[in-house]
Amino acid sequence: MFSLPLRDNAHLRPLELWHAEEFAAHLDRAREHIRPWVGAGFVTDDVDGARGTLRRYAERQAADGARLYGIWLDGTLVGGVMFTDFSAASGSCEVGCWLEPAAEGHGVVTEACQALLDWAFVTRGLHRAEWHCRADNERSAAVAKRLGMTLEGVRREYWPYGGTRHDKQIWAVLAPEWRAHRQ
Repeated sequence: MFSLPLRDNAHLRPLELWHAEEFAAHLDRAREHIRPWVGAGFVTDDVDGARGTLRRYAERQAADGARLYGIWLDGTLVGGVMFTDFSAASGSCEVGCWLEPAAEGHGVVTEACQALLDWAFVTRGLHRAEWHCRADNERSAAVAKRLGMTLEGVRREYWPYGGTRHDKQIWAVLAPEWRAHRQ
């Protein structure tokens, strides 16, 4: 296992099946805060549900697909980043994130996403990375901007939540743009 330091007190690590209880406890703190912004299948209500989410990501990673990483702040799991989609064959991926309220504003999501994108573009040779978020999720759109992504479009009324359909933004960065952004 690896642990990548993001800051003095923050680390990025693979979020694996054996973290199910810790992940469930984290979701207890984060659930209502993240529910409007992440996929319904991600927000679970108990340890078995957390284990199921971690198992799905482990199976997808084993097939060289999606991957899930946790962010630990002062030793506590406070959120994470992921490849919600990863295709070496097509040269593209989608990156996503989530955080509990206490961890916001520290810049750890941007740093963690930079690590994922560096790996995707430099190590794996992908050409395109996307970021999807609800159009009214200003914090998420701000991360996409900090990552040097371009807003490519909006899917109107694509995201159902709470009986309302919300617009969804699609952001993206290409490998040459990423290299220029990181210099």
